[in-house]
Parts: sequence; C-alpha cells; structure tokens
Amino acid sequence: MSTLLRGGTPAGVLRRSPATGLLRGSVWVALLAVVIAPMGLVVSLALGANHLPQLLAAGLVGATVNSVVSAACSAALAVGIATAAALLIERSDLPGRGGARLLVLTPLLIPPFVGAIAWTGLLTRGGLIDQLLGFAPWQFYGGGGVIFLLTVYSVPVAYLVISAALARVPEDLEVAARIAGADPTRVFADVTLPVIRPGLIAAFTLVFIGNLGDFGIPVLVGTPGGYDTLATMVYRFLQSGTVSAPLQVTSQIGLVLLVMAMAGIAADRLLAGRAVETDGSGSVGSTLPLGALRTPAAIVVWVVALAVTVGPLLALLARALLPAPGVALTFANLTLANLQRALTAPNTIQGLTNSVLLALGAAVLCGVLGLSIGLLTTRMPARGDGVLVFLALLPQAIPGLIIAVGWLILGRYTDLYNTLWVILGAYVTAFTALVVQAVRGPLAGMNSSWEEAARISGAGPVRALTDTSARLAIPAAIAGAALVAVTAVRELTLSVLLVAPGTQTLGVVIFGYQQAGDYNASSALSLVFMIVGVAAVALVVPGAGGRIRRRPTAGETL
Repeated sequence: MSTLLRGGTPAGVLRRSPATGLLRGSVWVALLAVVIAPMGLVVSLALGANHLPQLLAAGLVGATVNSVVSAACSAALAVGIATAAALLIERSDLPGRGGARLLVLTPLLIPPFVGAIAWTGLLTRGGLIDQLLGFAPWQFYGGGGVIFLLTVYSVPVAYLVISAALARVPEDLEVAARIAGADPTRVFADVTLPVIRPGLIAAFTLVFIGNLGDFGIPVLVGTPGGYDTLATMVYRFLQSGTVSAPLQVTSQIGLVLLVMAMAGIAADRLLAGRAVETDGSGSVGSTLPLGALRTPAAIVVWVVALAVTVGPLLALLARALLPAPGVALTFANLTLANLQRALTAPNTIQGLTNSVLLALGAAVLCGVLGLSIGLLTTRMPARGDGVLVFLALLPQAIPGLIIAVGWLILGRYTDLYNTLWVILGAYVTAFTALVVQAVRGPLAGMNSSWEEAARISGAGPVRALTDTSARLAIPAAIAGAALVAVTAVRELTLSVLLVAPGTQTLGVVIFGYQQAGDYNASSALSLVFMIVGVAAVALVVPGAGGRIRRRPTAGETL
C-alpha cells in the first residue's frame, strides 16, 4: 500500500504517471488560456500607454468615487440587514421562519438588471403604485436608487455567509455568558459578534467586490440620473466610439477596478487574521426567545420581505400586461400582446437559442475543467496545487467587467472576435470556480482505499482514479455544472460587452428593449425570464443537496 498523505490521499504513483502528468499539463494549459491570458492582457494593455488625462477629463475621478461609494454603502447596508435577518430567522423563535427565509433568499434567483426593471415599474412615475394610488413614491434614478437596488440584491448573498457563521457559534459560550448574568444584547456584543466577525467581514468584501463592477443596475438606474460608475464608463467608451483607442482606455479603467478589488481582498485577509478562535466544542447556538417582541418582529420581517419580493413582481406583471406606457391599469386594458410580441420576435428567439447553447457549453466545459482541478488537487497532490486552485478561484474575486474586457482584448487578437466563442470563453473563466467548489469537498473526504484496491487489481493510475473517486464525484460535478448553466443563462455583464450582431443573449435582448424605451416588451420578457429562472433554480438546488451554493469569500478564495 502507498503511504497516505494528510486527508487520506494516496501519494506516489498517481502523480508520477505520464497519463496523470498529461492531465495536469492540460489543466494548466486550459487555465493559462481562460484565466492568465485575458487578465494578463488587461494589465499589459493598460500599462502600454497613458490615457489618464483623457480619462480624467471624461470623469474618471467622479466615476471611481461613485463606484466605491455605491459598493461600500450597499455592502454595509446589506451586511447590517442580513445580520438582523439571520439573527431573527436562524437564532430566534420567530414564527414562520421557513417562509421568511425563502422570501429573504428570493432576490438571489432574480438577475439584478431584471430587478432594476421591476423596481422601476413599481416606484417611478407611471409605475404600479402611481397607477393604483395616484402618486410615485420615489423617482429613484441616480445614486440613491443604485445603492438601494444593490443593497436589495446583495442581502441574500450576505445572509448566506452570515447565517453560516452563526451556525458555527458554540452554544456553551453563550450559555456561560448568560449564567454570568449577561442579557441577550450583552451576549451578542461580547460573545456572538466576535466569533462571527470574520463572516461579517467576508460578507462585506464579497458584496463590495461584486457591486464594484456591477453593470445592470448602474446603467438602468444610475445613468438616467447622471450617476456614472466605472462599469458604465467602460460601456460608454466601447459603444460610443468617442475615444481613439477604446481597448487601451477601458483596460486602464479595468486596472483601476482590479486594484480596488485586490485592495478589498487584502483588507479582508488582514482583518480575518484577527478572528476569535473557538475549540469547536459544544452544540450549535441556542434559540433566542423574543418574548413580547415575537409578534411585532414577525410582522416587520414578513411585511418587508413581501414588499421587497412580491411588489416588484406585481409591477413587472402589470407593465407586461399593459399595451403601452401611460395606459391606465384597468381590466379592459390588459392584454397578452406584449408577451406574444416579445416571445415571438426573431431577436428573442435568437437570444434564447444563443443563451441556451452558451449555458450548456459553459456547463460542460466548466464541469470537465472543474472536476479535473478537483481530482488533481485532492487526489493527486503535487507542488503547485495551491497556485492551481488560486487561478481557478481567482475570477470569483474579480468583477465580471474586467473578465469581459480581457476577453474583448483577446478576441481582437484572435479569430474569436464577434463570435459566440468569446462569450463562451468568458463564461468558462467566470464560472469554473462554481464546479471546483462543488467537487473539492466531496473529493477531499473520500477514502483512498478504493483507489489503492483498484491499483492492486491491476488498474492503471488514471483508470483507478476514474473508476473510483471521479465516478463518485460526478453527481457533485453535475450539480455544479447545472448551477453554471442557470447562472450563465441569466447573465448580462459579461455578454453585453462581448455581444455582436447574431450573438446576442437573452439578457442582452431584454436590456436592448429597455434601452430602446420599449418598457412593456422588456417587462414581459423579464417576467418570463424571472419565472423560468426561479423554476430552474428550484430544480437545481435539490440536486445540489438542498443548498444554494455561494461564491467563496475573499479569504477562502485567496
């Protein structure tokens, strides 16, 4: 029997085999093509010329400040709201906690740009509330609306991270504090908060980096109010043709985003290093009785959750069923014409076809690459595995806008430009980490005796691996690949910068309707888009063990 490495992984023959060496080399080549090449091109092109005066004249400072402020404010608000929600839903005796948890997580299933369209149809002039009550609560175009929507669609991500941190707080620590006479507030401040602080920091960093490069919400809500961000600047430069070297200019904007993202990750690691350690003994934290506040707290949670989830959906439905903007909301005016027109339009059919093909292609490629990385780094350890995992997970810590710019540059230097292949490459870069996350845990926990038994029976190194660990990890890889497909079919930020005639995706089609002022068609298509997305995720999540997988925190990524 071979000597076992830590974690039960067999050392020796598997990693020295020519076949496994070929597999490792192929994975390195793939990561070189989909991660190092596009990111390296962004950096090299950005450093190749000085367009700073031009960018400063175009409002770089203001856009940078707006990006940082909107990302930081939305991250802080999302973490605060998610912490309160997690404490009430996961750690208290709040009635109806299961339903409340589902409502809190519902925005996670809705693409933010579709959410922006829905909220516009709810709050602004001519929206659902204006139609029913005769006034518009908030003409929210501008910075305030951007921060509000970024917060709404970031709360579920922060909630998942914080609730996981709360689940790791040992009950004996809190019980000891209560025995010593501390009230619930003091227990939270002195015991619970220090233990979950790394989770709070990780949630803030994760949301901050994601919102820093968000495109859909700023362009739909910020741009009409004159609120420019780095993401909308990139789009404006690429679409307007107002600069002589758009790729170099946008690469320098991308470099600014990359530096800010890396600074956020560095701060996360620095602060996470000060975490309070526990010995892991004792059961999970106990339920906190709300007493007289139980009913009022339940009312507040349910009213807010229903308003945030159901309100925009009803607004989207109302706008989809009206023939044109400004038409009174009456039963006589309701029509299915928008749905029929939007669903049967040639660009919609082509966008749907492209989205399905790209989603399936990305799922297959990410599934194969992610499973290979998981097998290499958990079952065939070798020097450089840390770098391999780092490269695979790195795109999850980089705003999608930078990935899109990298592939836009790469496409210009190859035959991929203006084809579906460049969008597919960007999807593989951005989403491979989802499969790596899905398979590494199950693979790391497998006993090496199966592989050794196969080797004793005469199987070669690769055959022993594929017939045992790889086969057992396939369900996890399929679940991760399905999540890739669902994520890709709902994506906008990557494809909107890479799209060309004949390569538009469904998200780009909806965005195009909205930009053209055809709000009823965009709402109709968004409504169908949202329903299909929720149904698809409902099918995927049970296959993944009943969990909605999250992106890694910055500390976990790097």
